[in-house]
Amino acid sequence: MYQGNYLAERIAAASADRLGAVFLEHGLTGEVLKYRDFWQGAEQMAAALTDLGVEPGDRVAVQTPKTVAMLQLYVGTVLAGGVFLPLNTAYTPAEVEYFLTDARPRVFVCDPAKRDALTQIAGKAGVSALLTLASDESGTLTQARDAQTPGFQAVPRDATDLAAILYTSGTTGRSKGAMLTHRALASNSLTLRDYWQFTDKDVLIHALPIFHTHGLFVATNVTLMAGGSCIFLPGFDAAKIIELMPRATSLMGVPTFYTRLLDQPELADASRNMRLFVSGSAPLLAETHDRWRETTGHAILERYGMTETNMNTSNPYDGDRRAGTVGFPLPGVELKVTDPKSGDPLADGEIGVIEVRGDNVFAGYWQMPEKTAEELREDGWFITGDLGFVDDRGYVTIVGRGKDLIITGGFNVYPKEVESVIDELPGVNESAVIGVPHKDFGEGVVAIVVPQKGASLSETDVVAGLSEQLAKFKQPKRVVIVDELPRNTMGKVQKNVMRETYKGILS
Repeated sequence: MYQGNYLAERIAAASADRLGAVFLEHGLTGEVLKYRDFWQGAEQMAAALTDLGVEPGDRVAVQTPKTVAMLQLYVGTVLAGGVFLPLNTAYTPAEVEYFLTDARPRVFVCDPAKRDALTQIAGKAGVSALLTLASDESGTLTQARDAQTPGFQAVPRDATDLAAILYTSGTTGRSKGAMLTHRALASNSLTLRDYWQFTDKDVLIHALPIFHTHGLFVATNVTLMAGGSCIFLPGFDAAKIIELMPRATSLMGVPTFYTRLLDQPELADASRNMRLFVSGSAPLLAETHDRWRETTGHAILERYGMTETNMNTSNPYDGDRRAGTVGFPLPGVELKVTDPKSGDPLADGEIGVIEVRGDNVFAGYWQMPEKTAEELREDGWFITGDLGFVDDRGYVTIVGRGKDLIITGGFNVYPKEVESVIDELPGVNESAVIGVPHKDFGEGVVAIVVPQKGASLSETDVVAGLSEQLAKFKQPKRVVIVDELPRNTMGKVQKNVMRETYKGILS
């Protein structure tokens, strides 16, 4: 199927001779979609896009609720030779204006509830066609799809052509559009399929958003390339996932999925049929890892990826899944830790900047050649900006982002080290450590701490608990007790938000 279109050919191969098999079951309605119907819908999407003027290389932007039609739009865009550009549903019209103006898509698909607010913005950005798609699958996009007939001939695209652009979160400076090629997406998904041993017998609970690499390019592409099936949920619902587990084999999630599922009393029984739980997009606490193993008998498999690289490392499928680590470099991915100043490789155990190289790495930032040159070396090594080390067994541990490093009085403080000690204190649920301005030391260490439910915890308790465990320069100068840490839609703690909130706390 779809010969000549590099990515489409590879995601369709596993189902080419079994089109009557189930690809997707809607987790709320029970409606079933077979591979044949999914591919036909994607072909109709491709035909509709072509009728709207989409040519090879044109961008197709989408900001809509999670639906089957959005998945078909993704594949249809690939079939039509376009470049898929999914946008976080939480973005405001002002933020969407930046993305549309920067990417200049030919087509923009939005939620009909937001059409009035976005019509003028899309027009200013030069969008040729504005369509709508609602959570119930209604809208002008599905009307355009249904007016077409299946049988679209895939537009030829080779390995180096762009398949998607994903914008980074933009926590520092303006968001950057990571350009992902057909090869980058295909190679990474094939590697994950084999490394995590997905087959056509697998049933994945798909509760992740599909505007992000985790839900779109990992969960969806791996399922397609294995010829498996998924139970498709519009979002995370702990009780519903517990209900579905006895009919499923795998779940991909973010750490908050697992902490909330641990609150479900039926978890132990429900998870017996499952073979694999994957976590990513944010660090998983060792406590969550241990509680999950004790409750279910399963060890969560943690991995490490980025918008620019897809997945880089993974704990082993067979072997020791070590809490606090992100495992080994995936097959075909090279990884090294370098000195942040000189760029020279560091020895095992030394903390430095993680760099990766492989077919999974992006082609650069959209219309930002200078930024691309800063972060993507000419020899293919991508400077991730993540700080970490490789231990004597080859496991990779992430200790934080380079921008999160705290330099206080000339000493380096790695937030993850301090957080790990705080998280072990009685009554602590989780913590985040940040650096804020300090008139004497440049930066001072501040800890934001969330107590366990029902626990009585004070700043004095935390400070006292650290006094014998950390060097003085690593100890927080202030501890703030809060109900919860600020997070983005993928569960990542937003330290930039906290740095802004507490920037004057030491003045």
